[in-house]
Amino acid sequence: MPSATRSEAPASPRPDAALVGGSVPLEAATAPITQVGPLALGLLGLQHVLVMYAGAVAVPLIVGRALKLPPDQVAMLVSADLFAGGLATLVQSWGLPGIGVRMPVMMGVTFAAVTPMIAMGASPDIGLTGIYGAVIAAGLFALAVAPLIGRLLPLFPPVVTGTIILVIGISLMRVGVNWAAGGIGNSHYGAPLNLAIAAFVLCVILAITRFGTGFVNSASVLIGIVIGTAVAGFFGLVDLGHVARAPWFDLVRPFAFGLPTFDPVSVVTLCIVMIVVLIESTGMFLALSEICADPVDETRLTQGLRGDGLGTVIGGLFNTFPYTSFSQNIGLVGVTGVRTRYVAVVGGVIMLGLGLVPKLAALVEAVPPCVLGGAGLVMFGMVGATGVRILGTVDFAGNRNNLFVVAVSVGFGMIPLVAPAFFKEMPRALHPLLESGILLCALSAVILNLFFNGLDTVGAARADAVRQARAAEAH
Repeated sequence: MPSATRSEAPASPRPDAALVGGSVPLEAATAPITQVGPLALGLLGLQHVLVMYAGAVAVPLIVGRALKLPPDQVAMLVSADLFAGGLATLVQSWGLPGIGVRMPVMMGVTFAAVTPMIAMGASPDIGLTGIYGAVIAAGLFALAVAPLIGRLLPLFPPVVTGTIILVIGISLMRVGVNWAAGGIGNSHYGAPLNLAIAAFVLCVILAITRFGTGFVNSASVLIGIVIGTAVAGFFGLVDLGHVARAPWFDLVRPFAFGLPTFDPVSVVTLCIVMIVVLIESTGMFLALSEICADPVDETRLTQGLRGDGLGTVIGGLFNTFPYTSFSQNIGLVGVTGVRTRYVAVVGGVIMLGLGLVPKLAALVEAVPPCVLGGAGLVMFGMVGATGVRILGTVDFAGNRNNLFVVAVSVGFGMIPLVAPAFFKEMPRALHPLLESGILLCALSAVILNLFFNGLDTVGAARADAVRQARAAEAH
């Protein structure tokens, strides 16, 4: 872990001032200023990128392969994801007038939108252009409702958000399991070699998590994927033909799949997802403000949520998906103790650069499904485990009604997973909404919580949001 020296100089009246004397001041106005040299700043920025990298590229791989896109288009989704993620990170950490929380926040594509987007993309009436139209509309919606999110927090206490995140993890597990078997449509699906490599990757990740320290521990999933890909290559499972043909440099072009289209049900679906994302981001920002000793008032919180909205609009323009703050990086801020936003600024610039290297994206696309499956069991399982941790803060003994909220909502969330044809006879226009277990779970949890428990105060809801964010830092 790169070192940082601490100075006892008084806090600067402008902690966000430009670099002076080759160092970066810490933003915490109430804490001593931390001086970080340029080399350490660059290494810390790279560290933040590597910690989030596996999770950041997972969503374009999931969506691209689920929609059976050709390898070059999946690689393009990866490039677009990194490029737009870099832009969104700069918006959030560097800031624009009235937009951006201006703290060390790294932005990546949210897992919450995966299943509804796959349902949209699989519909011949919607497709990728419909996905991107819904993403852009959801981002604009987030920009508009950002000032109101604080008032919506009481609708999402831990019993609601914990249940939703649990269902997100369980829903994604289907992807990880199919990857481990070799991927749906693979003629060698379930072959012992695929299962063995997936198990090997899983064991490598678990071993690094158990015995690794510092950055190595934080990047255990990425390291496991790299080692697993090398082993899979030894058995002839890695095709580098697309990597060889991919250029070293290319621009990420907007609307690469055509101009966006706007399906009303798809737009409403992703707007609901964005509310969940914004609620989660609220907790992240409040938790990060405590770590950085940098208070966040309502105005600054609104600016941060607008950053999520603008980042999502950028995602739709550049052929990718909704963005949110990554909890792994917020945890890393606490671990390293380096709390300057310029670490995230450097990380955003690095992501921008990586997005302009198609050969790297093609290499990511070349990772065999069985390798991703071993890693996916950890990544997606940790999402579900985060939901369990949040539910651990819920009072089930004193309020048995909470059990009904969780039980019924998880049941609704499992319908598309265990009975994919359950809503087959419903109008096709409603399929993107009904085929998303996450959205069914969210609607059920919010309504049942209101029915059984009513509304908390805004102050109590803010405290709950911080506790949820601290639980999420584990994955």
